[in-house]
Amino acid sequence: MNSSPGSTPLVIHIGREELVIRRRYEAASIANDILIALWFIVGSVMFFSEQWTVPGTWCFLIGSIELLIRPAIRLTRHLHLQRVASRIPEDGPRVAGTQENLQDY
Repeated sequence: MNSSPGSTPLVIHIGREELVIRRRYEAASIANDILIALWFIVGSVMFFSEQWTVPGTWCFLIGSIELLIRPAIRLTRHLHLQRVASRIPEDGPRVAGTQENLQDY
């Protein structure tokens, strides 16, 4: 993920707790992506038969709703990290400008 010229990425390093939070939300995002793929594959297969068109349409609708869940997971992760970072004392770890943790999941 590239940032625009003249801007530095904002990464909050808060130790082990940050790693646990990031892994938890990454796992949720991966599971959600797998479910999205499964809903759309099953829905596509159902469209081969006219009898299965309505259930196939429901699969597409569920897959579309899961596409909306993806940014909700990212937003929740972001807010969770902000809450944890706000509890760090003034003399604690600060913000760094590396890109290693800028994963978009």
